[in-house]
Amino acid sequence: MKYLLFDIVSIELAKVTTIPIEDIYGSLEQPPGFEMGDVAFPCFSLAKALKKAPGAIAEDMRGKLLKQGASSLFADIKVIGGYLNFFLMKTRVLEQLHHIIKNNLLVDFTGFTGKKATIEHTSVNPNASPHIGRARNALIGDASVRLLRYLGYDVTVHYFINDIGKQVALLVYCIKDRGKVSFSELLSLYVAANEELKSSPALEGEVFDLLNRMENGDKEVFDSFSRIVDICVEGQMAIFNEFGIYYDVYDRESQYVMSGKTDVVLALLKETGRLFEDADGRFILNLEEFKLNSENPYLPLTRKDKTSLYPLRDICYNIDKLKGGALRNIVVLGEDQRLYGRQINAALSLLGYEGPQLINYSFVTLPEGKMTTRGGQVVLLEDLMRDTVSYAETTISEHRNEYAVDDLPLDSDLPKQLAYGAIKYSILKYGNDKNVLFDKEKAVNLKGDTSVYIQYSYARIRSMLRGESLDAGEEDMAALAHPLEWEIVKKLLLFEQVLNSVAQSFNFVSLCGYLYDLCQLFARWYQECRIKQAEGSIRSARLFLASGIANVIKDGLNILGIDAPERI
Repeated sequence: MKYLLFDIVSIELAKVTTIPIEDIYGSLEQPPGFEMGDVAFPCFSLAKALKKAPGAIAEDMRGKLLKQGASSLFADIKVIGGYLNFFLMKTRVLEQLHHIIKNNLLVDFTGFTGKKATIEHTSVNPNASPHIGRARNALIGDASVRLLRYLGYDVTVHYFINDIGKQVALLVYCIKDRGKVSFSELLSLYVAANEELKSSPALEGEVFDLLNRMENGDKEVFDSFSRIVDICVEGQMAIFNEFGIYYDVYDRESQYVMSGKTDVVLALLKETGRLFEDADGRFILNLEEFKLNSENPYLPLTRKDKTSLYPLRDICYNIDKLKGGALRNIVVLGEDQRLYGRQINAALSLLGYEGPQLINYSFVTLPEGKMTTRGGQVVLLEDLMRDTVSYAETTISEHRNEYAVDDLPLDSDLPKQLAYGAIKYSILKYGNDKNVLFDKEKAVNLKGDTSVYIQYSYARIRSMLRGESLDAGEEDMAALAHPLEWEIVKKLLLFEQVLNSVAQSFNFVSLCGYLYDLCQLFARWYQECRIKQAEGSIRSARLFLASGIANVIKDGLNILGIDAPERI
């Protein structure tokens, strides 16, 4: 049996209760102190249904477990407060850990291998270089892709290009009398055009005229839209690719208009009886029954000239993705689009489709407030990447002698590996519902809760293991008797549980915290225990355990999209 930390407890408790095993697994906790055991099951939520005190429920479960022979699996089972606490048999766990590390089995991939998943993320409007606020979408999306692929899913990553919106039409108007235009010019052109819009109502009419002509098949206008969109998407992809973020499929909104799919979906929505034409001639979808927004339960799908709005094209797009038959269908959206995402899912349900799982996240803010491309108040991702790399180069130069793990030459890409990792970790370590303010001086730091500290810990372990054979046998593992070693063993065996939890919410704060805690445990262990200086079985076992720590750190960083350099 694979003796992962919570698995054996879940299996045994399921035999003596009617609670589903997945609910048991999700309720298990690690006690706050080693004297309270290794795994705890809280009984408080059962008290009302069973009409018993939590402690009495725990005593009943303990009696049933002992009666069926669970004492042969656990060193002890105790009732502490309203918890049932399990003490694992260390020798058995250590034997299993040896097998797990040797065969790289810390995560069970069999349940998801080959299962399909679809993730749409980022989809920045094609009107300017992405700012760091929009990049949070890409970082959460990319980490989600990497996690599902690590677990064995066959993942397809989509990028939805808004090539038919008002923003693009505004840029088309701006460059109509210009020759070549570069990607770097687009932001200033877009900001200037929005300023002009404020004082020129006639300009808005020209913009909507361009949209109308485009949707009605004017080839010259369509080509103008395509030109500006291609310039922008190519520039955006160069930045994201440099940051290690890639996409498999690029879908354009215009394909749903030009193919007539928007008309088909409008007709289907009319059949539901929820679509009506308002006094201005717009088609509106009544979502009142879903109780999403009591103040305004209506979702406009077209303008008064019957040209499509983004929600209509998005409904068509989601239907296409759903037809792919993926087990997981996920969309990453900003907090400001939480209601919108629920509206799209409601519209899809009217047509008989189950909408995608929505991952919402809060803003990355400036000291002056929320970033806005329209107003030009942004920190561009490409500028932040460049500045943070420069800062990392200076930091490496200043601290190389103090923190070097060895005297071997460094990889020339190390500043990028540290800088890009710092940006990613400083955003992903916060819960999706928390705002983020990036501080490069804190992020590129060898101390504290930073990716650089975790990368440094990994490089330090790899340096220690360089040239070692790592030939510990099962019998050597019993030598791991120090209390810190048992804490590390339990921490390693929690890796799969952490990943499975993240794979439900796609909130990476728990994975970041797990890696940081593991590195702190290693640092304490390194200080308190002789590792390379030890002899015999204890030396072999400790080096082997260190290799397991390194493997988990590397895999965890890779899931976050962060490189694990061998030397720092």
